[in-house]
Amino acid sequence: MAQRTPARNENHPSDPMAGESIPASERSAVMEQRASRRTFIQSGGIMLAGGSVLGTNLSVARGAHAYGDDTLKIGLIGCGSRGTNAVIQAMNTDGATRLVAMADVFESNVQSAFRAINSKHGKTGPAGKRVDVDGARFVGLDGWKHVLQSDADVVFLTTPPGFRPLHFEKAIEAGKHVFMEKPVATDAPGVRRVLAANEIAKQKGLAVAVGLQRHHEARYRECIERLHAGAIGDPVFARAYWNGAGSRLRTKPKNVSELEYQLRQWQHFNWIGGDQIAEQHIHNLDVINWLLGEHPVSAQGQGGRDSRSDQKLSETFDHHMVEFTYAKDVRLLSQCRHVRGCWNSVSEHVHGTQGSCDISAAIIRDPSGKVVWQSSQKPSKDRGCQQAQHDLFASLRKGEIPNEGDYGATSTMTAIMGRMASYSGKIVRWNEAFQSDQMLADVDAMRSLKDIAPVQPLPDGNYEVAIPGQTKVI
Repeated sequence: MAQRTPARNENHPSDPMAGESIPASERSAVMEQRASRRTFIQSGGIMLAGGSVLGTNLSVARGAHAYGDDTLKIGLIGCGSRGTNAVIQAMNTDGATRLVAMADVFESNVQSAFRAINSKHGKTGPAGKRVDVDGARFVGLDGWKHVLQSDADVVFLTTPPGFRPLHFEKAIEAGKHVFMEKPVATDAPGVRRVLAANEIAKQKGLAVAVGLQRHHEARYRECIERLHAGAIGDPVFARAYWNGAGSRLRTKPKNVSELEYQLRQWQHFNWIGGDQIAEQHIHNLDVINWLLGEHPVSAQGQGGRDSRSDQKLSETFDHHMVEFTYAKDVRLLSQCRHVRGCWNSVSEHVHGTQGSCDISAAIIRDPSGKVVWQSSQKPSKDRGCQQAQHDLFASLRKGEIPNEGDYGATSTMTAIMGRMASYSGKIVRWNEAFQSDQMLADVDAMRSLKDIAPVQPLPDGNYEVAIPGQTKVI
C-alpha cells in the first residue's frame, strides 16, 4: 500500500544474411510505409507497421480549454535522477507550472527528488506555490495510482521501463497528457500494450511525448532534413554505437528482498530494464529508424558478458553487436558495450551513394571524404532534453496535441528485436518478434516488496544468463 511521506520544509567476413529474402507480408508493409514516407517525414516521426478506474474521459477540446495562460499541473511517477531532471526542465518552460504530486517505490527517491525540484523551483510565483506536494508524496508499488488520482494535467512516467506499459495505459485511462521515458517497454507484449493505449490517447486528444530527445535537438533535425533531401544520395549502410564504461555492479545486501534488490539494480535485469541495447542504445537505433523512415525487418547478432563475471549480481550482457536489415537490403551495424578501458563512442553514421554523414556530429562528406556541410548549431549539452520539454509544453499551451507514442514504441521494439537476436544467436524477423507472447514479468500483480521477484537465482545463487544457440526468445 502506498504511503504518504511526511511534509518537510526542504529546499540522471562472412555474410549470413546476404541474399536473405524478406517475407512478402513484411515487404508489402515496408513498401506501403515508403509510399507515404515523404508526407510522414514532415512530422518528424517513424511509421509503424485489473486496476481501479482512476479518472474520466476528456474531450479533444480539453487542450484548448485548459491552456493558454493557465497553470499546467505536473505529476511525477518515478523519482530517480531522470524523472527529477525532466520535471525541473518542464518547470523551466515558459508559462506557469506546478508540481502537484509525486510517487516512487522508495521514500529516499521521493525525498531527494523533492529537495532537488524544490531547490530550483520552490519559490512562490504569480500563480501561487510552484512545488505543492505537501501530503501528495507517495511511497510504494501502488503510489503511482494516487498521482493519477490527483488533478495533474501532465504526468511524467520515469520509473524503470518494465512498469511503463501499465503506467501509460492507466494514465491514458485517467485522461492525462503523458511524458514517458524510453524505452516504453521491455518485451513485445508491453510494446503492443503501449500501442493500444496510444490509439486511445489519440481518440481522447491526449498528448504523448517520449524521451527520445534527439528528435528535438536542432543539429539532429537540421542534419536529418538534409539527408532526407538527398544530401548523400540513397542510404546503403549505417552504423550506430553506444559504447562506454557503464554502471558498476553492487554487492547484493542480505537485508533486502529479492524483488527490492532487482528494483534497485534495475539496469541489470531484463524484465525491468531491458538490457543496455533497449535502455540506452535505443537512442541510436531510433535515429537510424528516423533517418530511414521505417523499422528493420530482421536482425542477427551476438553478445555476452566479458566484464560481468559474477552471475550472482546480474543477468544482462555487457556487449551486443547486431546487424539489422531494412527494406532494399539497407544494413545497420549496431554496437553497444559496457566495458571499461575500451574505445568509446555514442554516435550514428550513414553511408550513401553520394557521400556519408556523421549524424551525431552533423557533418556531411562527399565520396572523397571532403566535408561539404557542417551544422553551425552548437551541440546541446543535454542532447535536446530541455528542448523536448519546451516543445511539449508550448504545444499544450497552443492547444496542439503532439504524439510520439508510435515511433517510441517502434524504436523500443527495434531494440527488443536486437536483444532477441544477440541472446539467441538466431536471425529474428520483425513480425515474429513483434507478435511474441514472451512476457518477462506480470507487474500488474505486484503489490509489495515482499512479492516473489520475476527472476529467481538458481540453487547456486547465480542468475540464469542467455546462451546464444540455446536460449529461446520467441
